[in-house]
Amino acid sequence: MGKIRLYIDQPFVPGQALLLGPEQAHYLSGVMRQGPGAEIAVFNGRDGEWTARIERADRRGGALSLIARSAPQRDPPDLWLLFAPLKKARTDFIVEKAAELGAARILPVQTDHTNAERIAQGRLQAHAVEAAEQCGGTFVPQVAELTPLARLLEGWDSARRILWADEALVGPAQTLAGLPSGPWAVLIGPEGGWSEAERARLAGMAGVARISLGPRILRADTAAVAALTLWQAALGDW
Repeated sequence: MGKIRLYIDQPFVPGQALLLGPEQAHYLSGVMRQGPGAEIAVFNGRDGEWTARIERADRRGGALSLIARSAPQRDPPDLWLLFAPLKKARTDFIVEKAAELGAARILPVQTDHTNAERIAQGRLQAHAVEAAEQCGGTFVPQVAELTPLARLLEGWDSARRILWADEALVGPAQTLAGLPSGPWAVLIGPEGGWSEAERARLAGMAGVARISLGPRILRADTAAVAALTLWQAALGDW
């Protein structure tokens, strides 16, 4: 059995008791068949990974006792993902893969051609937590509420550069080796493409790098994974 890992949003102090809700307690006892005395890994997104012992886990909840830190905190690079939401399963996929690939923040944006008018922010945040638990990460990216892209760009900090994946640049994939380091955001558009107004606005902004993701037009969820991979390989912590 692989190592069981749980994200617990509580302060970590050696010897401290960590309380579990019914869902996490059921996962340990009912799904993973772990009882009192078993040891698991826990993290809170701030203090690294710790070993904890199960003291109680039943239908009403449970408790763990912290033993010692087993791994240091590993924060991702200062990289955000901006993407237009898709259908439920594909949006879930983007959030999951963004967490695995090391995005520090995930921002769903509403563009002129975005089909979705709302998102289930709580469900998407839970997917980010599950991805961090599964991939061995000690950081959970925040998933923001859906925000109109135009409003987000109005208050944009020019110190954070934008890597704009533009399907109009279909052709050989570009290298990012010459781009400067620092805070970045990857921007992925909707299935319906960018409007002319959005293209003009992005083209006129300082610090926007317009790139191709290869000789074929990618689905939006594939494009998100491809762009994050290119950035991490050139400028990230890979």
